[in-house]
Amino acid sequence: MQSSMRILPLTVAALAVALVPPLLEAQGVGTFHRREAIDTALARNPALAVAREQVNQARARVVQATAFPDPSLSADYLGATGILSPGSRTGGDLGVSLTVPFPNKFHLRGVVSRADLQSAEFAYTQLQQQTASQTAQGYDALLVALRHQADLTEGRRLAEDFLKRTEARLEAGTVAKIDVIKAHVDLAAAENALIANGRDIANARASLNRLMGRPLGAPVEAADSLVVPPELPELDSLLKSAQASRPELRSLASQQAGAGASTTLAKQYWLPDLGLFASKNYSQGSPATYTTGVGFTIPLFFWNHQRGEVSESQHHERELQASYRDLSAQVEQDVRVTYASAATAILQARYLRDELLPEARQAYHITMVSYGLGGSSALDVLDARRTLLDAERQYAEALGAANDTRADLERAVGAPLDIESSGDANDH
Repeated sequence: MQSSMRILPLTVAALAVALVPPLLEAQGVGTFHRREAIDTALARNPALAVAREQVNQARARVVQATAFPDPSLSADYLGATGILSPGSRTGGDLGVSLTVPFPNKFHLRGVVSRADLQSAEFAYTQLQQQTASQTAQGYDALLVALRHQADLTEGRRLAEDFLKRTEARLEAGTVAKIDVIKAHVDLAAAENALIANGRDIANARASLNRLMGRPLGAPVEAADSLVVPPELPELDSLLKSAQASRPELRSLASQQAGAGASTTLAKQYWLPDLGLFASKNYSQGSPATYTTGVGFTIPLFFWNHQRGEVSESQHHERELQASYRDLSAQVEQDVRVTYASAATAILQARYLRDELLPEARQAYHITMVSYGLGGSSALDVLDARRTLLDAERQYAEALGAANDTRADLERAVGAPLDIESSGDANDH
């Protein structure tokens, strides 16, 4: 009996642990790795839902462009004594007509409409890449804010420790009252910085939730940590990859193919669309007769077509060719600028981790030891602590910038970078 009584609480606790994750998920609580956050944004971001519907609209236009025209039916009556007196008619006609485009025009219209569809799909791919980059940057902004919180919390602990030491030295008569006041002011500044950091964390969470298509106030936690990214691939390989992968360039290439088909279609104005019609004619006292016919247009004023739609389509092709050259140069410049920013940010993060931060920590430790022995003043300790906090802040921001610029470089290239790594370990 006692054994059963001991087992029951354990069973209840186990059930509670098992039920907590689903309940938290139902309430919108989520802990995400960076890749999970990006996948969630790609699945639930409202802007991508808009782009998907635009792709579906373009796909429907392909069906419309290649659809066979509907026939038309006509009927009339003759010899009626009034407009609304069809029973008094002496005869009438019942006919059907159908316009049959020249067969090759179906193919060309399909090429043009499918080029528009591919352009919409590439625009959707571009928006996906932009959303992924923005989500990665939003995720890193949350990590930076959380790291600032950890650094500021440690700074508050150091301020509290310094206040205790200063009060102890005041009781021993080795420092003046003003040093205690300075320590109190320094502790208040640390508390105020933590309060401001809470606002930054809330804003970062709301921004990340918006990108992931979640309620802005939903709790969200980051499962990853900030690390120095790995080395970047060679610039030349990234430039080649960007020219082959950027959705904007592929979209323009698709538009060029569609414009070429559109020009060919415009030049086929001399290929007529056939108009077929047939009707049944009847009159009272006479047997029914039938009328059939074929009609087509004659491009008698051909120069209007040459100077009109044909010329317009040719100029549109040249416009797209010039746009492609300009966009290609823009893509190359984008990759070069983003690559330089990413390489610089990674170097800065490594320098701060390996050089500045250890020196700042060592300087603070030496100053505190000297202060405990009566060698350093309160101002020396406060200055060393501010230097340490500033170095930690710079390092956190440098880590965020290094990861952000790497994510932006993937957007500029239009494809994931070749080197996959978890990055260098940081100092924590």
